[in-house]
Amino acid sequence: MCRSLSLRFTEENLGDFAMPALHLRLVGLLLGFSVAGLIVLPAEAQTCATQKFSNNKLFQHCSDLPTLSSSLHWTHDADGSLSIAFVAPPAKSEGWISWAINPTGSGMVGAQSLIAFKQTGSMTVRPYRLKDYQSVEQKNLTLEVSDMSAESSGGQMMIFATFRLPAIWTTVNQVWQVGSTVTDGRPVIHDTQAPNLNAKGTLDLVGGQTGANTGGDSRIRKRNIHGILNAVSWGILFPVGAILARYLRTFESADPAWFYLHAGCQSSAYAIGVAGWATGLQLGSKSKGIQYTTHRNIGIALFSLATVQIFALFLRPKKEHKFRFYWNIYHHGVGYAILILGILNVFKGLDILDPAKKWKSAYIIVIAILGGIALFLELITWAVVLKRKSGKSTTPYNGQQTT
Repeated sequence: MCRSLSLRFTEENLGDFAMPALHLRLVGLLLGFSVAGLIVLPAEAQTCATQKFSNNKLFQHCSDLPTLSSSLHWTHDADGSLSIAFVAPPAKSEGWISWAINPTGSGMVGAQSLIAFKQTGSMTVRPYRLKDYQSVEQKNLTLEVSDMSAESSGGQMMIFATFRLPAIWTTVNQVWQVGSTVTDGRPVIHDTQAPNLNAKGTLDLVGGQTGANTGGDSRIRKRNIHGILNAVSWGILFPVGAILARYLRTFESADPAWFYLHAGCQSSAYAIGVAGWATGLQLGSKSKGIQYTTHRNIGIALFSLATVQIFALFLRPKKEHKFRFYWNIYHHGVGYAILILGILNVFKGLDILDPAKKWKSAYIIVIAILGGIALFLELITWAVVLKRKSGKSTTPYNGQQTT
């Protein structure tokens, strides 16, 4: 497509100037470093084996749960008795924690839950049934439960209880959660970040092990894929493509290579961005009751602007045409809008995914490097243009004089 356009973006008023090969290599090297891979997240430390309880109660098994810095201790007897201690820090000191068994599914809906929080200065634990994503009802559980109590120590809350389960049950679906607020004795809905949405799994009563819920893993994996695709496309490749177009075309020796680099980079960014946008739509359709309105609206705006930008290439007037000036204004304006919205939405997405801080820091570093490269090349570009306008000669890398 790019070759069929057969257009050369050389500017007559810039004169003849050959960009030193060293500068070309430097730009490529800096851009390469700016998109280098990030390091792998370290494993989180396990803590349940060192936890002790004030009543000196002991359990046969314990497991550090994969999200929300929580852990579960339990003892299961052959008669169906299941004694548990669930430990987790609330989202805020005035918040709540919850542990539940879901006899009918693998998620929140239908869960038989115990929720603990502070009330008038002391801990309390109450039974709740979760009817849907927006409704929690304080009501006795259909499962028999006794010996309910709650404690708070060292920034963590603990729930103790004993369930009477059918003797034939060998595995149960468990759901755990933490929240930040309790209003008028009612827990307020928790965050919908990735750790909260993935706080579910299985409890093997016979083998004494916990397992991940495959449905939750699948959703979080898709969320991560969505985030990576969009960060690479809108957040990195589009800015790189803009840098290539703005600064390399200043140098005669980079023409027409700069155009093909720019077109290839932006086309790749668009293709990856469309894939990321499509995964976002799929996630939204499967996450009823969970909405990120601002992130979604910016994503739709990005897709629309980028699509118009791509197809506008076919309507680009020739350089000598009287409307080319206005087309350039449109092209640059829409391009900068995509850059700003893309980077903004990457940060919105990072806030939603809530990964380890190093990932957000790494992206900030990448953007800072790209910004530094742009500033460096802006200075060089202005120096070149001013020298050409003043009619002064320049000295390329081989030391020969040109005018």
